[in-house]
Amino acid sequence: MNTLNPSTKLIGRRGILRALGAGSVMAALPSLRAAKLEAKASDSLAMQFYKSLSEEQVRKVCLPVNHPSRQFISNWWYVCPEQRLHTFYNKDQQDLVKQIFESLHHPEHREKMNWQVQKDLMGKIKNTPSVGFFGTPEDENFEFIYTGHHVTRRCNAHSDKGMGFGGAPIFYGNFAKSFKESKDHEGNPFWYQGLIFNEFVSALDGKQQAKVLVDRRPRSEKEETVIKKHKTDLPGLSCADLSKDQQVKLLETMRRMLVCFRPDDVDATMKTIEDKKLIDQLFVSCYGGRYDIGNDKVWDTWQIEGPDMVWYFRGVPHIHAYFHLAA
Repeated sequence: MNTLNPSTKLIGRRGILRALGAGSVMAALPSLRAAKLEAKASDSLAMQFYKSLSEEQVRKVCLPVNHPSRQFISNWWYVCPEQRLHTFYNKDQQDLVKQIFESLHHPEHREKMNWQVQKDLMGKIKNTPSVGFFGTPEDENFEFIYTGHHVTRRCNAHSDKGMGFGGAPIFYGNFAKSFKESKDHEGNPFWYQGLIFNEFVSALDGKQQAKVLVDRRPRSEKEETVIKKHKTDLPGLSCADLSKDQQVKLLETMRRMLVCFRPDDVDATMKTIEDKKLIDQLFVSCYGGRYDIGNDKVWDTWQIEGPDMVWYFRGVPHIHAYFHLAA
């Protein structure tokens, strides 16, 4: 797992803009490819961005549709590490990427999501995100991907309508004020999910709450295991043992926790969970001891998982969350 000095100061907005402006000059030359694709008013934002790419940019950031990185996930990675937003793209392209990123979130959460990306540059412009594509416009599952520190977002590049996360994992996280957050996670844009999850646990009866709290470690965050789906040895409370009302409550809880993302993606994700009747296959678990900051039984670390889904939320020392639902 990658770590950087948490005491690094947040880079100033003007400093970022200066660096991005300098990068625009560097990116101007490759933008003059001989045969530019013609953008249409009906094109999605991601398709507009794709059509703006030069031949060199296409070669370097458009990966095969089934490239291994398509299913990769980490708290800190770059899909095309040598091609960063501030050095490899011109200003118009950078603006399009910003529009795409913002479009992937609920309007009320966009400012917080932009803040998270800037905050987690940790004062270093070299930590600027990297974007890319999997496949070509001829592929039905042509995908745009945005990666960096505490951020991985994905969307089908053909449409601005959300279709869920394409059966590939996403990551979100942040440390807002310090690397080791307090029990209240002040300023963290994702702690609202922890509070909503705890509402669900608090509504369970005593025996159910005892099953939810497991005496073992949460899953490892190693890249090869953090989203690995298990068919057996699933910890915690089986959702098949919940009443129908409690199952509805869990579905509502998951929908509320996903609210920071684009509403269409939330709808598509919840539809998949309901259509596949995954609720009976899920297990809910939370973790005490060192994983419960302040030992206050407001659970900072929890998992909702089954054979087709992994939702991992870790609040210690700060929030890391992985979500992966099979398509």
